[in-house]
Amino acid sequence: MTSRIEPLLTVADLDAFPDDDGNRYELIGGELFVSGAPGIPHQRVLHNLQMIFGSYLKANPIGILVPGAEAILSDYDAVIPDLAFVCNERWDEVVTGEKFTGALDLVIEILSPGTQNRQRDLSAKRQLYGRYGVKEYWIVDSENQSVLIFRLQDQTLVEIATLAGDQELTSALLPDFQLTTSAIFKL
Repeated sequence: MTSRIEPLLTVADLDAFPDDDGNRYELIGGELFVSGAPGIPHQRVLHNLQMIFGSYLKANPIGILVPGAEAILSDYDAVIPDLAFVCNERWDEVVTGEKFTGALDLVIEILSPGTQNRQRDLSAKRQLYGRYGVKEYWIVDSENQSVLIFRLQDQTLVEIATLAGDQELTSALLPDFQLTTSAIFKL
């Protein structure tokens, strides 16, 4: 569900929204986006990614992975990425209190069903993350069992690969990280 409200909403306005109704409230350019709680397939993929990253980060403690935390990028931009990764050396400049307030190193969004959800992640969030300097953005598409990889180039997240099946996912942000794309979708 998308609502366009004039004047634009601010992050301060989000404080008035309920925390316990099962919805996720996000602002992009002052526009309110509301989505329901993720379904079980989405959460299984999220779990797989957390387990894979957990193993990697235990052996390579280069940063911290956080699921479902709010990222406040401006007074008019506040989103809740499925997974956010920040390198250790940048943690203090990116985190304020209990929220992300600076450019994340890596954001992973798992597409939820529905045209509006897909468009938000593929377009609006990609543009937002690029504008605020997110270095890498992965869009995990459970429906097509693929991962789109975007990397920052001049404040734009440019698609560099679409991976599926037994293709290997690597990242310059994560030394020695290797992941067979199909492992993300094992249920």
